[in-house]
Amino acid sequence: MPWDTEATRRRLLDAAVEEFAEHGPAGARVDRVARSAGINKERIYQYFGDKEGLFRAVLERELQRLAAAVPLTAEQAGDLGDYAGRLFDHHTDHPHFLRLLHWEGLASGGEAVAEAKRAALQHDKVAAVADAQRRGLVTAAIGAGQLLYGVMALVDWWFVAPHVVRMTVGAEGMDRATQRAAVVELARRMSAP
Repeated sequence: MPWDTEATRRRLLDAAVEEFAEHGPAGARVDRVARSAGINKERIYQYFGDKEGLFRAVLERELQRLAAAVPLTAEQAGDLGDYAGRLFDHHTDHPHFLRLLHWEGLASGGEAVAEAKRAALQHDKVAAVADAQRRGLVTAAIGAGQLLYGVMALVDWWFVAPHVVRMTVGAEGMDRATQRAAVVELARRMSAP
C-alpha cells in the first residue's frame, strides 16, 4: 500500500499546532509532535526541513484557515460588529490560533511568516473598510487601517488577556454568548459613523 503523504503531513501539522501553541517554537519538541501524530520524526525533516519549517507550515495553514473562515469583503465591512462576532467565534473554536501568533511575535524578531501574503490580505480588508467609510457605513474619524486594527485588537484581547478583560469590564461569570454580544456591541459602537 502506498504511503499517503498528504494524510501524514496533516497528522503532523495537527499535532504540531498543539505542541507549538503550548510550548512555542523554542520549547516545542519534534519528538513529541511525531509521537502525538503516530509518525516517525524523520518525516518531519523530510516534509518540513526542520522545526522552524514545521512552525512556519503550521502558521501558514492556520492563517489560511482564518482567512477562509472569517473573510471581510466590501459588502461585510459596513458591519464591523458582525466581523468582530465572526472573529470571536473563530477564536472560541480555535483557541490555539492567537497563542501561535503571539509565539510568532515573541520568537521571530519582527519577521512574519508569509508576510507578503498576509500583508496583501490585510490590504484588501483595509480597502473594504475604506469603501465602507466612503459609503458612510462606518466612521471615517480615523483611518481604515486603524479602525480595522482596533476591532481586531478588541476581539483578540478578549482571548489573550481574559484576566484584564475581567478586571476592566467585569466579565467574570459571563458566558461566551454574553461575551460575544459585548464584543459585537463594542465593535459596532466604535465603528459607528
